[in-house]
Amino acid sequence: MTKPLIELCVEGIDGFLAAQEAGADRVELCASLMEGGLTPSLATIRAAVKAARIPVHVIIRPRGGDFLYSDAEFETMVEDVRALRDEGVSGVVIGCLTPDGRIDEARTTTLVEAARPMSVTCHRAFDMTADAGEALEALVRCGVDRVLTSGQRDTAVEGIAILKSAVEQAAGRIVIMGCGALDAQNISKVRDEAGLAELHFAALTTVPSGMAFRNPHVGMGGTEKDREYELTLTDKDAVRATIAAAKS
Repeated sequence: MTKPLIELCVEGIDGFLAAQEAGADRVELCASLMEGGLTPSLATIRAAVKAARIPVHVIIRPRGGDFLYSDAEFETMVEDVRALRDEGVSGVVIGCLTPDGRIDEARTTTLVEAARPMSVTCHRAFDMTADAGEALEALVRCGVDRVLTSGQRDTAVEGIAILKSAVEQAAGRIVIMGCGALDAQNISKVRDEAGLAELHFAALTTVPSGMAFRNPHVGMGGTEKDREYELTLTDKDAVRATIAAAKS
């Protein structure tokens, strides 16, 4: 069996460098993984591309929440994609839905056309569609290269049956990249039972902030104040262990 391609989902330049050092084949570069991943800054993208020895794919997602975007939001997505064509980025990661839970084919096609010659992945907006089989055919029609999916379940282990069905339905027309709480203990099971050639995961760990002074009277957002003094980092040891299990 051909060894699968491993994509790491990372936050920021430190996450990118850690994933690359730990042996990732490709990286999906994001900001704010606590919100499922948002478009990173242009400076972060440029720093990753400059340091890259592996392909860099960048998520194009202007906000957290659902994948039903206003006209103004969608225009920013198109402009972000166009801007990245000149930055040495290998691919973009997108996803747009209609109110009834279908792939928005008009917007997806516009983003694909704006992206070329970059590779295009549809992210887990796919997992929020009403009909996985119908959504997959829509992505094929739009010319998307791959779809990132946990099989419309919280974890890939739970979604194995849908992942396997998607691989069979795709029949080489689009790549099915499996994800969803993959780690060293379960990744080979998901790979084998679903027949996946590409796998995606984030290996994150939380460490204390280096801040010595902590103002107890003010917070910067909607999270617990203690969370503002924690950092979420890519765990290189966990990355190495999971990759080794995936490629064994």
